[in-house]
Amino acid sequence: MILTAVHEVLLAQIDNPTPEAPPGSEKILQMVRYLTWFVLLSGVSGITYAGGKFAWEKWSGGTLDSPKMVAGAMIGGVVATSAGTIMNAVVG
Repeated sequence: MILTAVHEVLLAQIDNPTPEAPPGSEKILQMVRYLTWFVLLSGVSGITYAGGKFAWEKWSGGTLDSPKMVAGAMIGGVVATSAGTIMNAVVG
């Protein structure tokens, strides 16, 4: 009985802490936003380049390597833009 009461008191004192950004973290968050913008720009550029190459390969009758490039850019974009969600699922 005493052990149960001590256990309940200890559990009542342990709370689920909410994450809080440390002081001065605004610069790091700004860098992360810049990197996210660069990743999105790279993905759009990659898909645009692969689409143009796909049209050229179809027109000239060459081998079709560009569909792999489009698929790779799209998969990379999905992983890059869902990184925060993935980390929240793993850590949380």
